[in-house]
Amino acid sequence: MFKPFGVIPALPTPMNEDYSIDFNGIEQIIDYVIDGGVNCLLAGGSASEYSLMSFEERKEVIKFVCNHSNGRVPIMAGTGCHRTEDTIELTQYAAEVGADCALVITPYYMQTSRQGIIDHFKTVAENSSIGIVLYNYPEVTNVELDPELIYELSQIDGIVGIKNTVEMQHTSKLINLTEDNDNFSVLTGYEHLILPTLATGGHGAIGVVHNLVPEKIVQLYDLVINENNINEAIKLNKELLLLYNCIEEEPVPGTVKAGLEVLGIPGGKSRLPLVPASKEFKSNIKEILTDLKGSKLEGVK
Repeated sequence: MFKPFGVIPALPTPMNEDYSIDFNGIEQIIDYVIDGGVNCLLAGGSASEYSLMSFEERKEVIKFVCNHSNGRVPIMAGTGCHRTEDTIELTQYAAEVGADCALVITPYYMQTSRQGIIDHFKTVAENSSIGIVLYNYPEVTNVELDPELIYELSQIDGIVGIKNTVEMQHTSKLINLTEDNDNFSVLTGYEHLILPTLATGGHGAIGVVHNLVPEKIVQLYDLVINENNINEAIKLNKELLLLYNCIEEEPVPGTVKAGLEVLGIPGGKSRLPLVPASKEFKSNIKEILTDLKGSKLEGVK
């Protein structure tokens, strides 16, 4: 099974004026990040506004990303649902249309027990033909998978990795626990933790700034993993800190969409209750992206 690694942008979903999905916009984002050298695409993740889509719209987005990427990079499909049965159905659909693995968030709102979490992921994995990537994001789900539980889950056939959106101490312990498992990858979901995650043995990063400066995040990954040049990686990471900080100043994905608009790529609206970025934010992100991309900014379409 495919084990995700490297730089993986969590694709946002551009919207038209009537809040319908702008597939032309998705197409432009896909081409832009692939040209930037990313290793995989996350279709239908949190930043895509999947929680504000119908089940059929989620299927449409996953299928479109698979079709348009056309094998240029692997696809990770966001398939997590409240019901285990729905998660299985969406994961099986994602496999049918060409996804290489599926990102499945922890059960939340109607919280379950430790054994319930294990049974949920085990059942999904047993009924899927593609690898399952766990999604641990306790800040929004109020459900935290501790490193020992994740280690137990990593032993289940078909579970191939985790997007671990938690602090570094948790991630470093998890990397240590799973280091001998060649079939399991640890990916951070926090931009600020890309460098330390890679430097301590992690396998990659899933994030939103990857959509704006893919070539920079790819360069950061290569400096650590392929060139073993930590000093240059630290230098580059310092250049990216303003962007990391800025993107979280207001609600995502409005901030990412504002950044895409600066690049000449459709971002569009977000569905309620999400809000667009403020005028002040748009001015700030334009200045930051201009500094990072320099003369290349004017050539982006």
